[in-house]
Amino acid sequence: MSGDEERHSKALEVDLIADPDELAKVEASNGLKQFDAVAHTIELHLDSERPFKLRPSGILALHRIALQGISAFAGVWRPAGIEIGGSKHKPPGAHLVAALVEELCDYVNENWGKKSALHLCAYVLWRLNWIHPFLEGNGRTARATCYYLLCVRSGALLPGRRIVPERIRDDRPSYIAALRSSDRAWDGGNLDLMEMDAYLARLLEAQLRDED
Repeated sequence: MSGDEERHSKALEVDLIADPDELAKVEASNGLKQFDAVAHTIELHLDSERPFKLRPSGILALHRIALQGISAFAGVWRPAGIEIGGSKHKPPGAHLVAALVEELCDYVNENWGKKSALHLCAYVLWRLNWIHPFLEGNGRTARATCYYLLCVRSGALLPGRRIVPERIRDDRPSYIAALRSSDRAWDGGNLDLMEMDAYLARLLEAQLRDED
């Protein structure tokens, strides 16, 4: 599903769409709607009269668009525990999700003018996956949120036919390796995003060069 099989959430949930072909069509349509929402929000925040703040409500909105018609929990924090297939990481309990997402937003907002665009992008991409706040669609929402931050912090809707979220989806092994690297560092009491930072820098360079 959407290239997330290797590190995909496992939770008990009734599928709203049973037919795989129909599911693929809805996912594709929702993906386009989500990108339109991201582009619109980026343009709003490029206006100097609209100071940027990352808020949990914005993350929920992106998730709602991605999972509309697919999940009964679209735009809702997960109500129960969850496992990530292919990962040793055990996400925090559902009762901690809202507070952890709030902390994530605080980190971004407090470091908005202090840290680089790539650092903030890498942090959100890793941390949202680490929290795993949704039953489904965590990867899609994390990629959309990190790209939104990358563009706003860079001061432009960045050019290129294939944008960073698409390139992440098409380069799964390096993505998973970068997530695991940050997970290991965090387990050891450190915030280390070097591998994720380098990975995103490479994808961004390819986007700006418009490389396949």
